[in-house]
Amino acid sequence: MDPISLVVGGVLLALGFAAGRFGRVRSKARAKEQITASCGCGHGLDQHDPEDGTCHAELRRSRYVDGGWDGHEYVPCTCRQYVGPRPVEELFAPKYLPPSG
Repeated sequence: MDPISLVVGGVLLALGFAAGRFGRVRSKARAKEQITASCGCGHGLDQHDPEDGTCHAELRRSRYVDGGWDGHEYVPCTCRQYVGPRPVEELFAPKYLPPSG
């Protein structure tokens, strides 16, 4: 083998190693970002009733009595229907089990 081919091969090997090394670091950074499906109220699909879509979460609000702050109170979320992204299973696979109730 001639020396030029060995140098070109070494350079290609080094470039491939560097691309894999730095590409892996970027993909780890992307993996740390978790995407959660949420509705307009900010709650996920797990907080909404699958039958009628109402939200079962509670919101923390400040309570004022006689013009002064009196702490926090928890009130039900006013969201009436889940409008966020639907899971793929729900779109493509029908539910085979009979409804419970």
